[in-house]
Amino acid sequence: MSFNKNIHNMAVLVEFLAGAGLAIFFHVVLHAPEVAYTIFGIGILLSLATYLLREDIDTTRQELIDQYHQAHELTFAIARINNEECHAKALEILSGIKGSIGQLQQGFIPLTETEFYLASAKCSDLISRQLKSVDPISNDWHTRGALVNYYQSNLRALARGVDITRIFVMNQEELDHPYTQKILLSQYCDGIEVRIAFREELPTATNTSERNTNSAFDFAIYDDEVATEVFPKSGTYFGKKTCQADNMEKYIRFYELIRHSSYSVTVKDERITLASDPGKADATLSNHIADVKLPKQPKPSKPPKANH
Repeated sequence: MSFNKNIHNMAVLVEFLAGAGLAIFFHVVLHAPEVAYTIFGIGILLSLATYLLREDIDTTRQELIDQYHQAHELTFAIARINNEECHAKALEILSGIKGSIGQLQQGFIPLTETEFYLASAKCSDLISRQLKSVDPISNDWHTRGALVNYYQSNLRALARGVDITRIFVMNQEELDHPYTQKILLSQYCDGIEVRIAFREELPTATNTSERNTNSAFDFAIYDDEVATEVFPKSGTYFGKKTCQADNMEKYIRFYELIRHSSYSVTVKDERITLASDPGKADATLSNHIADVKLPKQPKPSKPPKANH
């Protein structure tokens, strides 16, 4: 590198000396001072241009080399691993990193379990209008510390006047389980709009073309601006967060599909029961139609009697 730089410096010097020598030749031997000055000026300009161009090429070359090494740093590091088992583990780790980068490219931030519930609690503390949530039914609401802290942030949001709707996803036989009733009743009494959706009735990727068939139905939307979702499969990361507009549009649309398939609830004998069923809307509509009073039709007038 140093040798090449010296050669480039010598080339600039030679170019300058050649221009100066030609100028002296024209001035002293040929007695043409105007031509000599012109040649000398052109020689100086060419030398300066060569020097600046060489510096720019060297700077660009060094930047490209640095970018190349940075782009292939992991590849070079893995290539230096000689042990086959270690090399296989390194490739596995690299595959996971590629998956995380893919999530980031799509506008999702992968989060560990602690980071996920911390981010969810912060979002809950910052909202001012509405929280829309879809969650699987589980006993973790009363046992897992991170989830309990998240629920406390929900209660603080309720105290600020935020509307919270939570759709619990379950199988039909789970509705009568004691732990299910405990969770539903406690959240219902706290002021959360509780709804129930049965898993077998929910939309899947087959009819939405947007979601994964392995969807855990476990996500929340904060003021229609931020969304968090739990990954359906276990792995390095527990969930993800996004605020990108196109991602938010998909979450909002999917939530509306789930809500359309869900049931409102009511309390009867200190138990949560469904307040609506698929046939109730039709019955209500029929009753409404029956109650509508049609305007009375005027009676036809009798023809006048003929005079005899």
